Parts: sequence; structure tokens; C-alpha cells
Amino acid sequence: MNPPSNPPLPHALGPVQCVWPAQASLGEGLCWSEQHQLLYWVDILQKRLHSFSPASGAQHSWTFDEEISALAERAGAPGLVVTLRRGFAEWDPAEPDAAPRYLAQPEGEPPSNRFNDGKCDAQGRFWGGTMDFACVAPSGRWYRLDPDGTCAPHMAGYAVTNGPTWSADGRTMFINDTARGQVLACDYDGASGTPGAPRAWLRLGDREGKGDGVPDGMTTDADGRLWIAHWGGSCVTCHDAGSGAELYRIALPVSQITNCTFGGADLRTLYISSARIGLDAAQLAAQPLAGALFSVPLDCAGLPAHRFGG
Repeated sequence: MNPPSNPPLPHALGPVQCVWPAQASLGEGLCWSEQHQLLYWVDILQKRLHSFSPASGAQHSWTFDEEISALAERAGAPGLVVTLRRGFAEWDPAEPDAAPRYLAQPEGEPPSNRFNDGKCDAQGRFWGGTMDFACVAPSGRWYRLDPDGTCAPHMAGYAVTNGPTWSADGRTMFINDTARGQVLACDYDGASGTPGAPRAWLRLGDREGKGDGVPDGMTTDADGRLWIAHWGGSCVTCHDAGSGAELYRIALPVSQITNCTFGGADLRTLYISSARIGLDAAQLAAQPLAGALFSVPLDCAGLPAHRFGG
């Protein structure tokens, strides 16, 4: 079903709340599990995977031997597919003592690179991006892991990769070139999983004299709008997927906003992750919730997270 052509502007139904003052060094990788009704998210630099149950308030954490940056549930088997520092792996929270099993480790990645953000498309392919650990060299690129285990390289030349997300009809793929402060759009062939050449779609700039930061993680809602986390901008913004026009803004009490996704039983709660890395002592004192997980109820719904394998 296509979203309405002119949906009403979104609005929050309540204040932003801190649901987990985790003090994450680099919170990321938000993924809502419809099956288990909980939110998965990660702290990349602390090499930790977290889960949060809104119904019970239960929190669980697992520590890995290397950085974990993004994840998706598996469609045909229990557990998760995750991106670790060097590639894609599978791991099951129900077997926490078992080590992750690599599915693919792309060749030719510089030792100074690591995987960062990622997500599955509607056909169950997992897209994961790599980046320079120092966030400087344009050595990162995107990889597509297919359910049959094939791993293919795609768009290259990024210092920091973030996203991706897709338009409601699946015909446009959006990725964030974070270091250059811009969101890129690509025509997307869902049948083959092939993106076209990236084109500039949105550049974050100053708003009322205040810096808007740079685009980090993002998601698409059921009306086809994009919600973008602003690293260094203390906010999440909602944009029209055609024009890129800003439709709504959620202000947050911390500056390093890293990702957002919809969750909850009705997919009407926006969960937002943040980070502490890069903040000096004075900034940390002014932002005691830096690295926390936040939530805000909205009058619009998100889309279920696509699972690996379809």
C-alpha cells in the first residue's frame, strides 16, 4: 500500500524521555524486533549489544571481542545478522556463550577501516557500510550481503557511511555521506539490489544561526518521510522524501545524535540513540545524558524492520 500523497505533518504526543542512561561511547544500530517486542541497539566502541523491553523495562547487554555496529533479525532462522569490525556475522542472543560466526569478510578493506551503519532492504539483503576509524580518509564503501551468502561491493569514497533507508516504494535508496554533511539519493532496482549513481539530495546547514551538525542514522516512516539523526545538531528532523523539505524537528538534550527508529507495539514510538565520544569535560558536564537512549511518542507510525532473508 502506498502512503497518502499529502499526509498531515507529524507531531510528538509527549516529551522526549530518557529510557536508558547508558552513557554509551557510540550508541548506534537501532533495530525494533516485532517478534520479541524489544529494541536492539549497540555501543560500537564498547563492543556491546543491548536490548530494551518497553513493556517490562528489562535491559540486557552482551559484550563482543570486536566492534559491533549494526544488526538485523533473520527471517528463516533464530538470532541476528550483525556487522562486526571486519564483516557480516550471525549470532543468537539465545546462545550468548557462542561466538559469532562470520558470513562474509570483504577483501581489500584497509586495516584502519571498520563497519559502521547498516540495514536490510525489502528483499532481505543486508546493506552495511565501512568507514575510516579516524573519520578522515574516504576509504569507506557499501557492501550488500545477499541471503545466499554472496557479498558484493558497491558505492565507494566515503570517510563515514551512515544509513541507509529507502523510499516507501523501494525505488530510491538514501545514504548519508556524513563527513561531507550530505544525504545522497540513488535510484534503486529492488529486483537486482543494484543502486544507481548517488546524487545530492539534502545538505544540512545552519538554522537560525545554529549549526545543524551532520546526518547520521535515519529511518523511513509509514507515510514515506525520512527521519534523520543529527550528529552535533542535538536533534532529529523529519523530511519530505521528494523535496527534502524539513517538516518537523525533535530537540534533544544532548548533541551527538546517532540514530533513530520506530518501535513499540504500534510502531508509534521513535527511539533515538546518542554518543559521548568527542565531548570534552565541560560538554559532558553540560550533557549528563550524553550516550543515553531516548524515546518520544508520535502521531505517526514507522515501518517494520526488514529481516535478513526476506
